[in-house]
Amino acid sequence: MEFIRSNTFLWIAAAAVALALFVAGLFAFIYWKIDDYLVMRSDRMIATQLDFMAELPPSRLDDAISDHLRQDSRGVQYAGLFDAAGNRLVGNIERLPPRLDLGGPVRSVRLAGVGPPLAGDAVVKAAGKRLGSGHILVLGRNVDETREISLVVGQALLLGLLPAFCLCLLAGAWLSIRAQRRVEQVSRHVQRIVAGDLRERLPQADADDPFARLAGIVNGMLDEMETTITALAGVGNDIAHDLRTPLTRVRLALERGRTHAATLEDLQNTVDKAIAGIDQSLAIITALLRLAEIESSSRTSGFGDVALDEILRQVCDVYEPIAEDKAIALGVNIHRKLQVRGDRDLLFEAIANLVDNAVKFTPAGGRVTLELVSAETVALVRVSDTGPGIGEGEREAVLRRFYRSDKMRNTPGVGLGLSLVAAIVKLHGFRLTVCPAPGGRVEILAPL
Repeated sequence: MEFIRSNTFLWIAAAAVALALFVAGLFAFIYWKIDDYLVMRSDRMIATQLDFMAELPPSRLDDAISDHLRQDSRGVQYAGLFDAAGNRLVGNIERLPPRLDLGGPVRSVRLAGVGPPLAGDAVVKAAGKRLGSGHILVLGRNVDETREISLVVGQALLLGLLPAFCLCLLAGAWLSIRAQRRVEQVSRHVQRIVAGDLRERLPQADADDPFARLAGIVNGMLDEMETTITALAGVGNDIAHDLRTPLTRVRLALERGRTHAATLEDLQNTVDKAIAGIDQSLAIITALLRLAEIESSSRTSGFGDVALDEILRQVCDVYEPIAEDKAIALGVNIHRKLQVRGDRDLLFEAIANLVDNAVKFTPAGGRVTLELVSAETVALVRVSDTGPGIGEGEREAVLRRFYRSDKMRNTPGVGLGLSLVAAIVKLHGFRLTVCPAPGGRVEILAPL
């Protein structure tokens, strides 16, 4: 199955194997510590019992050995009393071990037992001691019970580790299948998008997981792409429409001049009209190239600190004579000097376009105001006028290329001014707000 070959399943399987090895090592360590503890405890017990019985009177020693063996229900105890020649006197040890170090520490020796179940030789922990009467007392203990402990530890390891390991593999398979299904679901949606359905979006769950965050980012990118492609789809028609008008005027002017021009002055007037139409076409092309340059973000490398207050004053100085010719009061209101990060020429162009529109659409006797306001970490550039303003339904439309409202059709222009402003503001990471009528008001919000 494909999920077995997926990275998710393989990583979880590797983690399960690592966990199993760790648990096995932990159980081995526990077994080793328990075995070591039991052997040490057995050695101490043998040494203590040996010292205790060696202190008993000879008349009580035989009974003490018999009682000691009689209380051994598990059959792991060894005890024996031998004379000086090594002959057995009492106990369940057949003969004196030849390598037993009398008076030494407890050690492993081979003992021959007497009668079942201790018949035959066995390796046990034992110690011996020569008594004052010359007799030899030997005590031992079979520590094969550590094998029982290893069996218990092994059973616990199998019963605890195997189900956990299987559960990890099942979890890995479930996660792998879940991820694979989500990838397949995303693939289906992407195939529809590639096929041309730009309204399709990736499924986005409410859960805060990497897939959901990635889907949100991709959906945002798709929204931007759909907006851009939709705009581009209409740009060609808009360019053709806006270029056709001046080019048609040029052709008609030249045709009429060729037919009706009788004097040099008539011919010059015809050429002047043709040049005006060609200039208008060139202005449209220049504005489009300017938009492409700005939207390509190629100007961000030249960003620096720009004084907004100086730009507003310079724009006011440039447009003040034009406003006076239309009997429009142009004023600038600067609360304090402010600097932002950006391109000085582009920002000058954006604010100049806003002022140009305000002066163009404000009737005689009106007023245009430039304001620079600061609020904590942001600067607000506001251009307001007493003209007709922009309606609520046109606030987004006026930012599109070549858009012109019906009431402004007879006003000179090509409908690219606010598009340039929007592109410049977006390049700088600022925010452009077109406020609704009455009166025109456009604001640029820029971080300081």
